[in-house]
Amino acid sequence: MTWLESLKIRRKLIKTFKSGGIYLGSDERPIFPKINHVRTTEYSAQIVFNLPNGLDPKMVTKKDYIFLQHFGKNVDLDGDHKKFTLTVYHRSMPSTLKYKFADISKVCNGLSLPIICGMDRTGEYVTLDMLKQPHILIAGETGSGKSTQLRSILTTLIKTKKPNELELYLGDCKKSEFHLFRKVEHVQCVHSSARDIQKMLLHIKKELDERSNLTEMFEVSHVDDLPAEHRKPYLVVCIDEFVMLRKDELIMDILTETAAIGRTLGVFLILSMQRPSAKVLDTTIRANLTVSMGFKLRDAMESKIVNTPNAHNLEHSGRFIMNADKLYELQAPYLTMEQAKKLLNPFVVAKGPVKEVNEEIPQLTEKDVFNDVN
Repeated sequence: MTWLESLKIRRKLIKTFKSGGIYLGSDERPIFPKINHVRTTEYSAQIVFNLPNGLDPKMVTKKDYIFLQHFGKNVDLDGDHKKFTLTVYHRSMPSTLKYKFADISKVCNGLSLPIICGMDRTGEYVTLDMLKQPHILIAGETGSGKSTQLRSILTTLIKTKKPNELELYLGDCKKSEFHLFRKVEHVQCVHSSARDIQKMLLHIKKELDERSNLTEMFEVSHVDDLPAEHRKPYLVVCIDEFVMLRKDELIMDILTETAAIGRTLGVFLILSMQRPSAKVLDTTIRANLTVSMGFKLRDAMESKIVNTPNAHNLEHSGRFIMNADKLYELQAPYLTMEQAKKLLNPFVVAKGPVKEVNEEIPQLTEKDVFNDVN
């Protein structure tokens, strides 16, 4: 970046401060925030500025529209009581992003339980490791891209982990999303009725108890530290539209317990819903869902419930706000049903009726499962 380019950006920011009234003193002798430095890359320009003592930081946060008016829509403003960073992106995020496993596999390399999230404004993929950031909540109205994101996440997990390393337990309350995974070797069951999902979760509860006993017996803090002969595969429970199960107290209790203790036991949740509800996402379970992905939501209240601010303002299908270690705006990879079937074909086995839940999962009662495992 040349000195002249830096000067233009600085002057533009001063003009922004002036038009927004973001300064101390009088109009004739304003004291503007101090611009510390301006840095540019191929994808963005980053401007760091400090507020003068006595200037309310709400003057900046409440007037973020001023920065949009002067620098355009492709900006991020982040800061605290004193220091702020304005990032101006040179180009818009792609409105569509085709799922390419060759590219995705590279960024997932080295992750224990890789979650492909999406691409940011810099053209870089953002990924998560569920081992470090367990339990995901995905919310979005019909057509927002939520279902495609689930398909992308599950397909990536299957493609990157061996069947003896990962077991998937799927609940498809809408009976429309997970049928293509039914015969995949990693997938232990696909259920749609509340009765069968309850049986599935009773099995998960039993696994939690057994694994907890093992970690206590061998005095380790995580199942990955167990002796090789007792090593356990990761379990991922994914339930689409789990709000339909809200009236089943046993189901909700097991999901809450899994969210609370599952990480150290190698058991993880991916829960999705169209219409977030504070009654379903109570403070206990919400506090333990460490990653939230908010696709297009109906209003600000739903965005607040999911903890993904401004998700209700999203305009493109597949675009979402993610709240993990920080806030991201990302474009999710678009994976069609046909493409997913091709990618999953090498993992399909002829399971036939064995894949039906009732035969694969023991007929457990609530009393059986909640007794201590000896």
